[in-house]
Amino acid sequence: MSRHALIEHRPWLLASVIAAVAYYFLWNNPIGELYLIILKGAGVGLLALYAFQRTACVDGKILTAALALSAVADMVLVLDLTTGGAIFALSHVAAIALYLRNRRETLSVSQKLTGAALLIGAPAISYLLSQDPMIGVYAITLGAMAATAWTSRLPRYRVGIGAVLFVVSDWLIFSRLGPFDLTPLPDLLIWPLYYAGQLMIATGVVQTLRGEIPAR
Repeated sequence: MSRHALIEHRPWLLASVIAAVAYYFLWNNPIGELYLIILKGAGVGLLALYAFQRTACVDGKILTAALALSAVADMVLVLDLTTGGAIFALSHVAAIALYLRNRRETLSVSQKLTGAALLIGAPAISYLLSQDPMIGVYAITLGAMAATAWTSRLPRYRVGIGAVLFVVSDWLIFSRLGPFDLTPLPDLLIWPLYYAGQLMIATGVVQTLRGEIPAR
């Protein structure tokens, strides 16, 4: 799609990308904490507006809710890790509901194994990295979100991989809390992996839902 078409038909998507890129380059800039918090929330918050504008079905509303909760969590996380994590868990629950509503009827052995690995591995590795039982509990919802995304009928190489990028981004966050020093990877990769994952999820789900609108 041309830049003109993107601006005309998907302004919220374009605005989201601009906000996310701006935050990546400004997050450590002394322009004021409040401005940075708002800019951080705008990245995924504008994806929620994109999903709301481009879909009208129940699944679209669930996607919008999951993205909106993630945007709120992004902002709250700056102020309080525990509260932000709790809101992220709610966003995962909403996403899980979406993916379960769109279960794939048949799965190959490799798809089943990958789903099981995400379901078990996400909380296990999260705990090992952070050494925090509460992080492990939170990551149960993270792993379930990624597993159900991977095993849903939604495009695996958009939605499934997007969910995996979300998991890896969280692992980098958790590495800051435990004994593993992965510097400078967390500073460089947490935001790009997280936002790319959310962008892939949002666009993958929206395009699938719009492709199923009956012709009038």
